[in-house]
Amino acid sequence: MHLLRRPRRNRKSQKIREAVAETKWSSKNLIQPIFVADKTSDISSLPGQKRFSLKDLEVFCKSSLKTADIMGVILFAAVEENKKTKDAKEALNSNGLLPTATKMLKEFCPDLEVITDVALDPFSSDGHDGIVENGRILNDATVEILTEMSLVHAKAGADWVGPSDMMDGRVKAIREKLDLSGYENTSIMSYTAKYASSFYGPFREALDSAPKEGDKKSYQMDPRNWKEALLELDEDIYEGADAVMVKPALSYLDIISKVKTASSVPVVAYNVSGEYAMVKAAHDKGWVDGDAVQKEILTSIFRSGADIVITYSALDY
Repeated sequence: MHLLRRPRRNRKSQKIREAVAETKWSSKNLIQPIFVADKTSDISSLPGQKRFSLKDLEVFCKSSLKTADIMGVILFAAVEENKKTKDAKEALNSNGLLPTATKMLKEFCPDLEVITDVALDPFSSDGHDGIVENGRILNDATVEILTEMSLVHAKAGADWVGPSDMMDGRVKAIREKLDLSGYENTSIMSYTAKYASSFYGPFREALDSAPKEGDKKSYQMDPRNWKEALLELDEDIYEGADAVMVKPALSYLDIISKVKTASSVPVVAYNVSGEYAMVKAAHDKGWVDGDAVQKEILTSIFRSGADIVITYSALDY
């Protein structure tokens, strides 16, 4: 055959394949979710993940996180049922799980970026991301609490706060509160396009944070919509977000791509619990090579445009 072009020539060795790879990423682009609780326990639907007591988190930090070559961690609180109330007041406890874990991590793992989850569902007896009144999620009343919660986290040393609630106007309110309180260097990683997804099940088991009544579709986005993601993007950037997030990742690669094209700030994607759990389950069945599949999934997320990925497999890399 007389061929002028033979694309396979650029695939003939590992050295060449590495040199011409169009999508490149490393562990430095990854963030590990960490669950903090009163006592350490396994999470059945998230093999390899734990809820850490503060004492065990300190040990884990010193033994594993301190030397991990990742960007950082994002903290979530698994709160005991007796601390959950309709007004979610435990979210503002400066000695609570998230502020205490943040202080500890910044002391023992100072080079890690620490991001804190800002939402009320782990602290609410209703299990919603906002204050519930007569079956409705109150936007503005919720935002007031979220701003105070963000300030508590900033005072504890959080490098980033991550509002995951999807209330309107919360990025602006948080930015103003932080700036007026002297925390203008605390960054905001906004959950910009967070969809009402069926992939969150293992996460809700980990935090016991499922809604007691109804669902989250009045504030999380409809999976059928993409223009709405760009609307949310415009609002979050205007209001002062330092990074914007798409969640979930694997079923929303098109959204990540569209957001990346339109965004003037870094784009984060959350490779969520259900996506991770499916790979683990298939690997345990012997149906796939879980490590290879997970790496391929992460590559696809970066290929679609993500600059940073939150994933339960971060420490594996």
